[in-house]
Amino acid sequence: MIIDCAIIGGGPAGLNAALVLGRARRTVLVFDENQPRNAVTQESHGFLTRDGVKPNEFRAIAHQEISTYPSVEIQHVRVTGIRHADDSFEITTEKGDLLSAKTVLLATGLKEILPTIDGLHDYYGKSVFSCPYCDGWELKEKPLVVIAEEGQQAFHMAKIVWNWSHDLLLCTNGHQILTEAQQETLRKKGIQVVEDRITALVGKHGQLERIVFATQEEKRREGGFVTSQLLQASPFGEVLSCEMNVMGGIVTDPLGRTTVPGVYAAGDALVGVPHQLIIAAAAGSRAAAGVNTDLTESEFL
Repeated sequence: MIIDCAIIGGGPAGLNAALVLGRARRTVLVFDENQPRNAVTQESHGFLTRDGVKPNEFRAIAHQEISTYPSVEIQHVRVTGIRHADDSFEITTEKGDLLSAKTVLLATGLKEILPTIDGLHDYYGKSVFSCPYCDGWELKEKPLVVIAEEGQQAFHMAKIVWNWSHDLLLCTNGHQILTEAQQETLRKKGIQVVEDRITALVGKHGQLERIVFATQEEKRREGGFVTSQLLQASPFGEVLSCEMNVMGGIVTDPLGRTTVPGVYAAGDALVGVPHQLIIAAAAGSRAAAGVNTDLTESEFL
């Protein structure tokens, strides 16, 4: 049997696509290895009617809603291979199972590489975060830090976080990445800039208390944000020869179509779009519309 769509990735993009395709009476199999990038996240914000939802609760609700559509199945298994075979795609799993699908939707997301700083992982997702739109409200008016090692990212993030707290410290962790003009702009807003290398983050129970630098200087901080290097969580976009943009994201049109016919992508894997729950879910819905539209057109040839 050849199913209509194989969705690789069970995050908000993949699940919302499955919901829309299920309602369109398409046969769908979602492959979810259950290793989300937001595993450390305590709450998700910015999603109307779901503001503050715990990621596990969101997934449970999504699975329950999708279960009412009998043509959609979710398997908690890792995909190990995918290839184009005539007019379909062959997907191989870690269990050795082989599945054929008319279309493939890549919703595999990203993996992040945090700066190498002692203690950072102890606070990440508890008092140090990656997205101010997701977690800035909870840290408002506290003494905060932005940790960033790339110039434009550092400058941009510091300006954005300033909206939530004017008691702000920008740390470049030993990198001299800001221009004089950028530093002056930040100074005028009272944003401190420290270029010394960070040797440790210190606090208790995941709550940041202070930052220690190689100079032995310490700065009191109660939370903050960190920029990370983002990479594709899976190689399937490149394996299928999809065009990638300069930031390493999969190139798509507004309905999630990649440059390879029959292959679609949605969510964080696109790169260059804000990494928020509601935006990923919306991208999944758009891609599902693209899949259903193209399948329907092929049925009328």
